[in-house]
Amino acid sequence: MFGTSGIRGPVGETVTADLALSVGRALGVDAERVVVGRDPRESGALLTDALTAGLRESGTDVLDLGLAATPTVARAVAWEDADAGVSITASHNPPEDNGIKLWQASGQAFDAERRETISRRVREDAADLRDWDGLGDRRDAQARERHVRALVEAVEIDDPPSVIVDVGNGAGGVTVDALQELGCTVETLNAQPDGSFPGRPSEPTAENCGSLATLVAETDADLGIAHDGDADRMRAVAGDGTYLSGDVTLALFARAAAEAGQRVAAPVDTSLAVADHLAEIDVPVERTKVGDVYVAERVAEDGVAFGGEPSGAWIWPDATLCPDGPLAACRLVELAAERPLAERAAEIDTYPIHRDSVAVEDKAAVMDRVRELVADRYDAVETMDGVRVDLGDGWFLLRASGTQPLVRITAEAREAGRAESIFADARDLLETARS
Repeated sequence: MFGTSGIRGPVGETVTADLALSVGRALGVDAERVVVGRDPRESGALLTDALTAGLRESGTDVLDLGLAATPTVARAVAWEDADAGVSITASHNPPEDNGIKLWQASGQAFDAERRETISRRVREDAADLRDWDGLGDRRDAQARERHVRALVEAVEIDDPPSVIVDVGNGAGGVTVDALQELGCTVETLNAQPDGSFPGRPSEPTAENCGSLATLVAETDADLGIAHDGDADRMRAVAGDGTYLSGDVTLALFARAAAEAGQRVAAPVDTSLAVADHLAEIDVPVERTKVGDVYVAERVAEDGVAFGGEPSGAWIWPDATLCPDGPLAACRLVELAAERPLAERAAEIDTYPIHRDSVAVEDKAAVMDRVRELVADRYDAVETMDGVRVDLGDGWFLLRASGTQPLVRITAEAREAGRAESIFADARDLLETARS
Protein backbone atom coordinates (compact mmCIF):
# COMPACT_ATOMS: atom_id res chain seq x y z
CA MET A 1 0.00 0.00 0.00
CA PHE A 2 2.89 2.36 0.79
CA GLY A 3 5.44 3.41 -1.81
CA THR A 4 8.70 5.20 -1.07
CA SER A 5 6.81 8.37 -0.16
CA GLY A 6 3.56 7.20 1.38
CA ILE A 7 0.33 6.23 -0.33
CA ARG A 8 -0.15 7.86 -3.75
CA GLY A 9 -2.21 7.38 -6.85
CA PRO A 10 -5.19 8.52 -8.91
CA VAL A 11 -8.15 9.80 -6.92
CA GLY A 12 -11.17 7.53 -7.28
CA GLU A 13 -8.98 4.56 -8.16
CA THR A 14 -6.03 4.03 -5.83
CA VAL A 15 -6.82 6.85 -3.42
CA THR A 16 -10.43 7.00 -2.23
CA ALA A 17 -12.42 8.33 0.70
CA ASP A 18 -12.90 4.73 1.77
CA LEU A 19 -9.14 4.22 1.91
CA ALA A 20 -8.66 7.46 3.85
CA LEU A 21 -11.34 6.38 6.34
CA SER A 22 -9.60 3.01 6.79
CA VAL A 23 -6.19 4.63 7.29
CA GLY A 24 -7.71 6.98 9.87
CA ARG A 25 -9.21 4.05 11.75
CA ALA A 26 -5.94 2.10 11.56
CA LEU A 27 -3.89 5.03 12.82
CA GLY A 28 -6.43 5.75 15.55
CA VAL A 29 -5.97 2.32 17.17
CA ASP A 30 -3.01 3.60 19.20
CA ALA A 31 -3.01 7.38 18.71
CA GLU A 32 -4.65 9.84 21.07
CA ARG A 33 -3.88 13.01 19.11
CA VAL A 34 -3.03 13.46 15.41
CA VAL A 35 -2.10 16.54 13.37
CA VAL A 36 -3.56 16.68 9.84
CA GLY A 37 -2.81 19.03 6.94
CA ARG A 38 -3.22 19.04 3.18
CA ASP A 39 -1.92 20.55 -0.03
CA PRO A 40 -4.33 22.47 -2.33
CA ARG A 41 -5.45 19.56 -4.52
CA GLU A 42 -9.15 19.53 -5.30
CA SER A 43 -9.68 16.20 -3.52
CA GLY A 44 -7.76 17.21 -0.39
CA ALA A 45 -10.68 18.47 1.69
CA LEU A 46 -12.76 15.35 0.99
CA LEU A 47 -9.93 12.98 1.88
CA THR A 48 -9.14 14.99 5.00
CA ASP A 49 -12.77 14.71 6.13
CA ALA A 50 -12.76 10.94 5.57
CA LEU A 51 -9.46 10.36 7.35
CA THR A 52 -10.51 12.62 10.21
CA ALA A 53 -13.78 10.69 10.56
CA GLY A 54 -11.83 7.45 10.95
CA LEU A 55 -9.60 8.99 13.58
CA ARG A 56 -12.48 10.49 15.55
CA GLU A 57 -14.41 7.20 15.44
CA SER A 58 -11.38 5.71 17.19
CA GLY A 59 -11.51 8.29 19.97
CA THR A 60 -8.55 10.23 18.53
CA ASP A 61 -8.46 14.01 18.73
CA VAL A 62 -7.58 15.78 15.47
CA LEU A 63 -5.74 19.06 15.07
CA ASP A 64 -6.57 20.30 11.58
CA LEU A 65 -3.97 22.64 10.06
CA GLY A 66 -5.98 23.02 6.86
CA LEU A 67 -3.83 24.02 3.90
CA ALA A 68 -0.26 23.48 5.09
CA ALA A 69 3.14 22.57 3.70
CA THR A 70 4.10 18.98 4.44
CA PRO A 71 7.15 20.01 6.53
CA THR A 72 4.86 22.23 8.59
CA VAL A 73 2.68 19.21 9.33
CA ALA A 74 5.70 17.05 10.18
CA ARG A 75 7.14 19.64 12.55
CA ALA A 76 3.77 20.28 14.19
CA VAL A 77 3.55 16.71 15.50
CA ALA A 78 6.12 17.50 18.18
CA TRP A 79 4.93 21.09 18.65
CA GLU A 80 1.42 19.87 19.45
CA ASP A 81 2.61 16.89 21.53
CA ALA A 82 0.77 14.62 19.09
CA ASP A 83 1.33 10.93 18.41
CA ALA A 84 1.43 11.25 14.63
CA GLY A 85 0.90 13.56 11.70
CA VAL A 86 -0.84 13.06 8.37
CA SER A 87 -0.26 14.98 5.15
CA ILE A 88 -2.94 14.63 2.50
CA THR A 89 -0.76 15.21 -0.55
CA ALA A 90 0.64 13.69 -3.70
CA SER A 91 3.62 16.04 -3.49
CA HIS A 92 4.95 16.63 -7.02
CA ASN A 93 2.51 14.28 -8.79
CA PRO A 94 -0.07 15.61 -11.29
CA PRO A 95 -3.39 17.09 -10.08
CA GLU A 96 -5.42 13.93 -10.68
CA ASP A 97 -3.41 12.18 -7.95
CA ASN A 98 -3.50 12.48 -4.20
CA GLY A 99 -2.05 10.57 -1.29
CA ILE A 100 -1.51 10.05 2.42
CA LYS A 101 1.82 10.39 4.21
CA LEU A 102 2.30 9.63 7.90
CA TRP A 103 4.76 11.32 10.26
CA GLN A 104 6.35 10.46 13.60
CA ALA A 105 6.93 12.96 16.41
CA SER A 106 10.63 13.19 15.42
CA GLY A 107 9.59 14.65 12.07
CA GLN A 108 10.58 11.43 10.33
CA ALA A 109 8.11 9.68 8.05
CA PHE A 110 6.69 6.37 9.27
CA ASP A 111 9.34 3.68 8.95
CA ALA A 112 8.82 0.23 7.41
CA GLU A 113 7.55 -1.35 10.63
CA ARG A 114 4.99 1.40 11.26
CA ARG A 115 3.88 1.39 7.62
CA GLU A 116 3.34 -2.37 7.72
CA THR A 117 1.31 -2.05 10.92
CA ILE A 118 -1.04 0.42 9.24
CA SER A 119 -1.23 -1.73 6.09
CA ARG A 120 -2.06 -4.84 8.11
CA ARG A 121 -4.80 -3.08 10.04
CA VAL A 122 -6.33 -1.81 6.80
CA ARG A 123 -6.19 -5.28 5.24
CA GLU A 124 -7.72 -6.91 8.29
CA ASP A 125 -10.22 -4.08 8.86
CA ALA A 126 -8.81 -3.78 12.38
CA ALA A 127 -10.19 -0.84 14.31
CA ASP A 128 -11.07 0.24 17.83
CA LEU A 129 -14.27 2.22 17.32
CA ARG A 130 -15.77 4.11 20.25
CA ASP A 131 -19.29 4.71 21.43
CA TRP A 132 -21.05 8.01 20.88
CA ASP A 133 -19.63 9.56 24.04
CA GLY A 134 -16.05 8.48 23.33
CA LEU A 135 -15.51 10.10 19.93
CA GLY A 136 -12.48 12.29 19.34
CA ASP A 137 -12.66 16.04 18.83
CA ARG A 138 -11.62 17.99 15.75
CA ARG A 139 -10.39 21.54 16.04
CA ASP A 140 -8.56 23.96 13.81
CA ALA A 141 -4.92 24.60 14.58
CA GLN A 142 -2.19 26.92 13.26
CA ALA A 143 1.48 26.05 12.78
CA ARG A 144 2.61 28.24 9.89
CA GLU A 145 3.77 31.14 12.05
CA ARG A 146 5.78 28.83 14.28
CA HIS A 147 7.38 27.27 11.22
CA VAL A 148 8.34 30.73 10.01
CA ARG A 149 9.96 31.51 13.37
CA ALA A 150 11.92 28.26 13.25
CA LEU A 151 13.20 29.07 9.76
CA VAL A 152 14.24 32.58 10.71
CA GLU A 153 16.12 31.28 13.75
CA ALA A 154 17.90 28.59 11.67
CA VAL A 155 19.91 30.99 9.49
CA GLU A 156 21.98 34.16 9.73
CA ILE A 157 21.85 36.56 6.80
CA ASP A 158 23.74 39.85 7.15
CA ASP A 159 23.08 41.15 3.65
CA PRO A 160 19.68 39.78 2.54
CA PRO A 161 19.60 39.12 -1.22
CA SER A 162 16.81 39.50 -3.75
CA VAL A 163 14.89 36.25 -4.28
CA ILE A 164 12.19 35.08 -6.65
CA VAL A 165 10.07 32.27 -5.20
CA ASP A 166 8.02 30.06 -7.52
CA VAL A 167 5.49 28.53 -5.13
CA GLY A 168 4.08 26.39 -7.93
CA ASN A 169 0.46 27.06 -6.86
CA GLY A 170 1.21 24.84 -3.86
CA ALA A 171 1.36 25.11 -0.09
CA GLY A 172 4.87 26.58 0.18
CA GLY A 173 3.97 30.16 1.02
CA VAL A 174 5.76 29.74 4.35
CA THR A 175 9.01 30.25 2.41
CA VAL A 176 7.88 33.68 1.25
CA ASP A 177 6.91 34.64 4.80
CA ALA A 178 10.27 33.54 6.23
CA LEU A 179 12.40 35.25 3.57
CA GLN A 180 10.50 38.49 3.98
CA GLU A 181 10.97 38.24 7.75
CA LEU A 182 14.71 37.80 7.11
CA GLY A 183 14.77 41.06 5.18
CA CYS A 184 15.02 39.65 1.66
CA THR A 185 13.44 41.37 -1.32
CA VAL A 186 10.96 38.72 -2.48
CA GLU A 187 9.01 38.42 -5.72
CA THR A 188 6.67 35.49 -6.27
CA LEU A 189 5.48 33.32 -9.12
CA ASN A 190 2.43 31.07 -9.02
CA ALA A 191 1.77 32.09 -5.41
CA GLN A 192 -1.99 31.45 -5.40
CA PRO A 193 -2.74 27.92 -4.08
CA ASP A 194 -4.57 25.99 -6.79
CA GLY A 195 -4.74 22.19 -6.89
CA SER A 196 -4.99 22.11 -10.67
CA PHE A 197 -1.49 23.69 -10.84
CA PRO A 198 -2.29 26.13 -13.67
CA GLY A 199 1.04 27.98 -13.55
CA ARG A 200 3.28 24.98 -14.18
CA PRO A 201 3.33 21.26 -13.42
CA SER A 202 3.90 20.63 -9.74
CA GLU A 203 7.31 18.97 -10.01
CA PRO A 204 10.00 21.72 -10.08
CA THR A 205 12.16 20.27 -12.86
CA ALA A 206 14.41 22.34 -15.11
CA GLU A 207 11.79 22.17 -17.87
CA ASN A 208 8.97 23.24 -15.57
CA CYS A 209 11.00 26.08 -14.04
CA GLY A 210 11.81 27.82 -17.32
CA SER A 211 9.84 30.93 -16.43
CA LEU A 212 11.64 31.20 -13.09
CA ALA A 213 15.06 30.84 -14.72
CA THR A 214 14.25 33.48 -17.34
CA LEU A 215 12.94 35.93 -14.76
CA VAL A 216 16.00 35.52 -12.53
CA ALA A 217 18.34 35.99 -15.48
CA GLU A 218 16.55 39.09 -16.77
CA THR A 219 16.26 40.87 -13.42
CA ASP A 220 18.61 41.78 -10.60
CA ALA A 221 17.49 38.80 -8.49
CA ASP A 222 20.30 36.92 -6.77
CA LEU A 223 18.60 33.53 -6.99
CA GLY A 224 15.33 31.74 -7.57
CA ILE A 225 13.57 29.14 -5.44
CA ALA A 226 10.97 26.60 -6.62
CA HIS A 227 8.75 24.23 -4.64
CA ASP A 228 6.44 21.37 -5.50
CA GLY A 229 2.80 21.12 -4.40
CA ASP A 230 3.44 20.42 -0.72
CA ALA A 231 6.86 22.14 -0.42
CA ASP A 232 8.79 19.14 0.80
CA ARG A 233 11.00 19.65 -2.27
CA MET A 234 13.13 22.68 -3.13
CA ARG A 235 14.99 23.35 -6.37
CA ALA A 236 16.91 26.48 -7.28
CA VAL A 237 18.18 28.83 -9.97
CA ALA A 238 21.47 30.71 -9.61
CA GLY A 239 21.65 34.46 -10.17
CA ASP A 240 22.76 34.03 -13.78
CA GLY A 241 19.61 32.05 -14.56
CA THR A 242 21.24 28.63 -14.42
CA TYR A 243 18.99 25.91 -13.03
CA LEU A 244 21.01 23.99 -10.43
CA SER A 245 20.88 20.23 -10.82
CA GLY A 246 19.84 18.19 -7.81
CA ASP A 247 23.31 16.68 -7.53
CA VAL A 248 25.01 20.09 -7.54
CA THR A 249 22.57 21.39 -4.95
CA LEU A 250 23.17 18.31 -2.81
CA ALA A 251 26.93 18.87 -3.01
CA LEU A 252 26.54 22.56 -2.07
CA PHE A 253 24.38 21.81 0.96
CA ALA A 254 26.51 18.88 2.11
CA ARG A 255 29.77 20.80 1.80
CA ALA A 256 28.34 23.59 3.97
CA ALA A 257 26.83 21.23 6.56
CA ALA A 258 29.53 18.60 7.10
CA GLU A 259 33.02 18.67 8.55
CA ALA A 260 35.90 16.23 8.20
CA GLY A 261 35.03 12.94 9.89
CA GLN A 262 31.29 13.41 9.53
CA ARG A 263 29.16 11.63 6.93
CA VAL A 264 26.48 12.55 4.42
CA ALA A 265 23.57 10.32 3.40
CA ALA A 266 22.33 10.19 -0.21
CA PRO A 267 20.38 7.63 -2.26
CA VAL A 268 21.81 5.14 -4.73
CA ASP A 269 20.96 7.35 -7.74
CA THR A 270 23.24 10.21 -6.62
CA SER A 271 26.02 11.44 -8.93
CA LEU A 272 29.68 10.64 -8.44
CA ALA A 273 30.17 14.42 -8.41
CA VAL A 274 28.81 14.61 -4.87
CA ALA A 275 31.26 12.03 -3.48
CA ASP A 276 34.17 13.58 -5.37
CA HIS A 277 33.36 17.09 -4.10
CA LEU A 278 33.02 15.94 -0.49
CA ALA A 279 36.18 13.82 -0.64
CA GLU A 280 38.08 17.11 -0.77
CA ILE A 281 37.07 17.73 2.87
CA ASP A 282 37.25 14.08 3.97
CA VAL A 283 33.49 13.55 4.17
CA PRO A 284 32.25 10.19 2.84
CA VAL A 285 28.84 9.62 1.24
CA GLU A 286 26.74 6.72 2.48
CA ARG A 287 24.23 5.34 -0.01
CA THR A 288 20.63 4.66 0.99
CA LYS A 289 17.49 3.48 -0.72
CA VAL A 290 15.64 6.14 -2.69
CA GLY A 291 13.03 7.90 -0.56
CA ASP A 292 13.26 10.55 2.12
CA VAL A 293 12.26 8.05 4.82
CA TYR A 294 15.44 6.03 4.13
CA VAL A 295 17.64 9.11 4.00
CA ALA A 296 16.09 10.27 7.28
CA GLU A 297 16.80 6.93 8.93
CA ARG A 298 20.48 7.26 8.07
CA VAL A 299 20.64 10.94 8.99
CA ALA A 300 19.28 10.06 12.44
CA GLU A 301 22.50 8.14 13.15
CA ASP A 302 25.38 9.75 15.02
CA GLY A 303 27.95 11.43 12.83
CA VAL A 304 25.68 12.08 9.84
CA ALA A 305 25.48 15.84 9.30
CA PHE A 306 23.17 16.03 6.31
CA GLY A 307 21.08 13.96 3.96
CA GLY A 308 19.60 14.76 0.60
CA GLU A 309 18.12 13.45 -2.61
CA PRO A 310 18.83 14.84 -6.09
CA SER A 311 15.06 15.04 -6.55
CA GLY A 312 15.01 17.98 -4.15
CA ALA A 313 14.48 16.58 -0.63
CA TRP A 314 16.96 17.99 1.93
CA ILE A 315 17.29 16.98 5.60
CA TRP A 316 19.30 18.65 8.37
CA PRO A 317 19.11 16.53 11.55
CA ASP A 318 19.87 19.54 13.73
CA ALA A 319 16.48 20.96 12.69
CA THR A 320 14.11 18.14 11.74
CA LEU A 321 14.10 14.69 10.16
CA CYS A 322 11.55 15.65 7.52
CA PRO A 323 12.55 17.06 4.12
CA ASP A 324 11.84 20.74 4.69
CA GLY A 325 11.75 22.68 1.42
CA PRO A 326 11.31 26.07 3.12
CA LEU A 327 14.30 25.38 5.38
CA ALA A 328 16.33 24.41 2.31
CA ALA A 329 15.27 27.64 0.65
CA CYS A 330 16.41 29.73 3.62
CA ARG A 331 19.73 27.92 3.92
CA LEU A 332 20.40 28.30 0.21
CA VAL A 333 19.62 32.02 0.46
CA GLU A 334 22.08 32.15 3.38
CA LEU A 335 24.77 30.63 1.13
CA ALA A 336 23.91 32.98 -1.74
CA ALA A 337 24.17 36.00 0.57
CA GLU A 338 27.74 35.01 1.41
CA ARG A 339 28.81 34.14 -2.13
CA PRO A 340 26.99 33.82 -5.49
CA LEU A 341 25.62 30.36 -6.14
CA ALA A 342 27.02 30.33 -9.68
CA GLU A 343 30.55 30.68 -8.28
CA ARG A 344 29.97 27.89 -5.78
CA ALA A 345 28.49 25.61 -8.43
CA ALA A 346 31.43 26.22 -10.79
CA GLU A 347 33.76 24.58 -8.25
CA ILE A 348 31.90 21.27 -8.48
CA ASP A 349 33.11 18.93 -11.21
CA THR A 350 30.06 17.48 -12.89
CA TYR A 351 29.88 14.40 -15.07
CA PRO A 352 27.51 13.30 -17.81
CA ILE A 353 24.57 11.54 -16.21
CA HIS A 354 21.56 10.17 -18.06
CA ARG A 355 18.19 9.54 -16.46
CA ASP A 356 15.01 8.18 -18.00
CA SER A 357 11.86 6.27 -17.05
CA VAL A 358 10.24 3.38 -18.89
CA ALA A 359 6.59 2.43 -18.38
CA VAL A 360 6.10 -1.22 -17.41
CA GLU A 361 2.97 -3.19 -16.58
CA ASP A 362 4.51 -5.49 -13.96
CA LYS A 363 7.53 -3.71 -12.54
CA ALA A 364 8.15 -6.36 -9.85
CA ALA A 365 8.44 -9.18 -12.41
CA VAL A 366 10.59 -7.05 -14.71
CA MET A 367 12.97 -6.21 -11.88
CA ASP A 368 13.23 -9.89 -10.91
CA ARG A 369 14.36 -10.61 -14.45
CA VAL A 370 16.78 -7.64 -14.36
CA ARG A 371 18.44 -9.11 -11.28
CA GLU A 372 18.89 -12.44 -13.03
CA LEU A 373 20.43 -10.85 -16.11
CA VAL A 374 22.76 -8.60 -14.13
CA ALA A 375 23.97 -11.47 -11.94
CA ASP A 376 25.05 -13.32 -15.08
CA ARG A 377 26.88 -10.37 -16.65
CA TYR A 378 28.46 -8.25 -13.92
CA ASP A 379 30.49 -8.65 -10.73
CA ALA A 380 30.08 -5.42 -8.71
CA VAL A 381 26.31 -5.51 -8.14
CA GLU A 382 24.37 -3.86 -5.32
CA THR A 383 20.69 -4.67 -4.75
CA MET A 384 19.88 -2.39 -1.81
CA ASP A 385 17.31 -0.58 -3.95
CA GLY A 386 16.84 -1.83 -7.47
CA VAL A 387 20.00 -3.02 -9.19
CA ARG A 388 23.11 -0.82 -9.18
CA VAL A 389 26.17 -1.93 -11.13
CA ASP A 390 29.58 -0.36 -10.45
CA LEU A 391 31.76 -0.42 -13.57
CA GLY A 392 34.77 1.36 -12.11
CA ASP A 393 34.71 4.30 -14.51
CA GLY A 394 30.95 4.62 -14.20
CA TRP A 395 27.77 2.96 -13.00
CA PHE A 396 24.14 2.35 -13.83
CA LEU A 397 20.98 1.81 -11.80
CA LEU A 398 17.72 0.14 -12.76
CA ARG A 399 15.05 0.73 -10.14
CA ALA A 400 11.28 0.39 -9.95
CA SER A 401 9.50 3.61 -9.03
CA GLY A 402 7.91 3.51 -5.61
CA THR A 403 4.94 5.62 -6.67
CA GLN A 404 4.32 4.98 -10.39
CA PRO A 405 4.31 2.01 -12.87
CA LEU A 406 7.79 2.85 -14.10
CA VAL A 407 11.32 1.51 -14.05
CA ARG A 408 13.88 4.29 -13.81
CA ILE A 409 17.25 4.15 -15.57
CA THR A 410 20.25 6.13 -14.36
CA ALA A 411 23.74 5.92 -15.85
CA GLU A 412 26.84 8.01 -15.26
CA ALA A 413 30.53 8.08 -16.12
CA ARG A 414 33.28 10.64 -15.89
CA GLU A 415 33.54 10.75 -19.70
CA ALA A 416 30.64 11.59 -22.00
CA GLY A 417 31.05 8.78 -24.52
CA ARG A 418 31.32 6.22 -21.79
CA ALA A 419 28.19 7.52 -20.06
CA GLU A 420 26.20 7.18 -23.28
CA SER A 421 27.49 3.64 -23.77
CA ILE A 422 26.61 2.59 -20.23
CA PHE A 423 23.14 4.13 -20.54
CA ALA A 424 22.52 2.29 -23.82
CA ASP A 425 23.62 -1.00 -22.24
CA ALA A 426 21.32 -0.43 -19.25
CA ARG A 427 18.36 0.36 -21.51
CA ASP A 428 19.01 -2.74 -23.63
CA LEU A 429 19.16 -4.84 -20.49
CA LEU A 430 15.81 -3.45 -19.33
CA GLU A 431 14.24 -4.09 -22.73
CA THR A 432 15.48 -7.69 -22.60
CA ALA A 433 13.92 -8.07 -19.17
CA ARG A 434 10.61 -6.60 -20.37
CA SER A 435 10.42 -9.01 -23.28
